[in-house]
Amino acid sequence: MKQVEKRIVRAPSRFRNALPRYAVERTVRCIRCGTCVELCPLGVHEIRPGQNLVTSPNVERCIGISCRENDFFCVAHCPMEALSISENPLLQTLGDRRWTPELILSTWELAETGFPPANGKAVEGGDSGGGFDKLRFRWKREAPRLESLLEARINLSVRLNRRDRGPERSIGLPLYGGGMSFGSISLPTMIGKAGAARNMGTLTCTGEGGYPDELVPYAPWVITQVATGLFGVREETIKLAPVVEFKYAQGAKPGLGGHLLGDKVTPAVAALRETVPGHSLFSPFPFHSVYSVEDHRKHLDWVLEINPDALVSVKVSTPTDVDMVAVGSYYAGAHIVHLDGGYGGTGAAPEIAKKNIAMPIEYAIPKVHRFLEQEGIRDEVTLMAGGGIRTAYDAAKAIALGADGVVIGTAELVALECCRCGNCESGRGCPRGIATTDEEMSCLMDPEWAIQRITNLYHGWKIQLMEILWRLDLDSVEELRGRRDLLFHEDYQGTR
Repeated sequence: MKQVEKRIVRAPSRFRNALPRYAVERTVRCIRCGTCVELCPLGVHEIRPGQNLVTSPNVERCIGISCRENDFFCVAHCPMEALSISENPLLQTLGDRRWTPELILSTWELAETGFPPANGKAVEGGDSGGGFDKLRFRWKREAPRLESLLEARINLSVRLNRRDRGPERSIGLPLYGGGMSFGSISLPTMIGKAGAARNMGTLTCTGEGGYPDELVPYAPWVITQVATGLFGVREETIKLAPVVEFKYAQGAKPGLGGHLLGDKVTPAVAALRETVPGHSLFSPFPFHSVYSVEDHRKHLDWVLEINPDALVSVKVSTPTDVDMVAVGSYYAGAHIVHLDGGYGGTGAAPEIAKKNIAMPIEYAIPKVHRFLEQEGIRDEVTLMAGGGIRTAYDAAKAIALGADGVVIGTAELVALECCRCGNCESGRGCPRGIATTDEEMSCLMDPEWAIQRITNLYHGWKIQLMEILWRLDLDSVEELRGRRDLLFHEDYQGTR
């Protein structure tokens, strides 16, 4: 996909009091001597011009206890021993085992700066006790300096069409944004995702709620989705799309369909979905017109009749026979098979469904990859994996397990300062204006700020992916596909 160059610039928190990692306390013993101000090169301590008072610490700039190794550690040099640094106790209320407080803060920093967190704060994953959090790479060499990395010719592009027909199409990064509908997320969030896709030469997806007019300027980078409810599906928007995605199931709630509560069906959402405001909307499971590969093919033929230049993606969850589903999708004509694991979804997806129905994506990817190889069709279809990809490391591990690339969603929302409170579906929706359709709440976020934050996230991941490939002595992301020999499980180190 064509990339529109955009500068990576800082996009600080939009909230007055950002949640810092550390707490810096100054007691009444402080005599305002200014020693800490003179020492700290990070600007944690300041005296404002024209004032004679040391201001409250800029705690978001503090690098914490690890600073004691530096000769500018303020706590050690304070003549009155008036300073102390500790972990912010509020962090204990943030996130969960998959999205730990450290991972959320790391993602926020990545989205603010566009570069991997400095000072050892880069976080590889969560603390779930399994899956990606237990897989590690067998590094072959040390990490390079950033300057060397940026000069290296490492190819991260992924071909989306591997068949001998249809337009050639590729994305500049081995990832794109997953479908989240207008209704489940706000319009500024959708614009942020689309703008970032344009800036980085990749794609994003509308989800099943229709195609808002505000996305039309980003059309070359927007996948439109056709799901079981057929909400907002129109021929004119299918004609705009470089890729059309059929959603047969969502990994976070396979077999359950979708449910948008009446409170989120505002007049704008209802108009786009051609329904009635205030009424709950259900997407049935499954497509009641598809019960065989032949039925499946009719769907794909219908889309290609409308837009012959479109590629077709098929999004499926991960049942135990997902390998057969993938092969069937290929023979139906799909260019892309999108495997959606059970760790994704917003707070609207039932936790019991996320944790107990679908196969973990870490098992599904190699199962499908191997079966496609055995069928002799692996190089004729693009395999994308989603549902719980949180970091560039998760993405690289998914590719090493057999995917061509990954699809992300929650990480984009965290980049917009989602704090994982899980209130996406309650009342007026997200209190931070991300997963809501309430007009007042949506105004909490400037679309241009959202574009920059997600662009920065993608850029940070790009650098981290290049570093991973460098350390594995590979020149392209395609060389990483299916290289399970480069991974090991922490609990079974030394075995494969």
